[in-house]
Amino acid sequence: MRPLFHPALEDIKPDAILYALSDPERVAIFAKLADTACGGTCSALADLGDRIIPKSSLSNHFKVLRESGLIRSERQGVEMRNQTRCAELDERFPGLVRAILTAYGQLPEQMKTG
Repeated sequence: MRPLFHPALEDIKPDAILYALSDPERVAIFAKLADTACGGTCSALADLGDRIIPKSSLSNHFKVLRESGLIRSERQGVEMRNQTRCAELDERFPGLVRAILTAYGQLPEQMKTG
């Protein structure tokens, strides 16, 4: 199994973040993930309420989120656990992720207090 690519914090670019969060489905996935303290599995985040994202699309969405530096993924058995890198990103680009999620009306409760 090949290793997953996670960019170093200093290699994350704002244009990659903006591209990753330009898709409303990815924003919804990322917001749901940011709202869970312990992260989530890919399949647990497939339900967007009004519809379920197919596995093939979901894989691509997670790849884009991971390679842009927005999430960190780790294999645990047959599952892939995902967590946001919000704290790291806010250190590098203060307020960027919060502003994007706010613009979409998707700011998670956990981010509203911080």
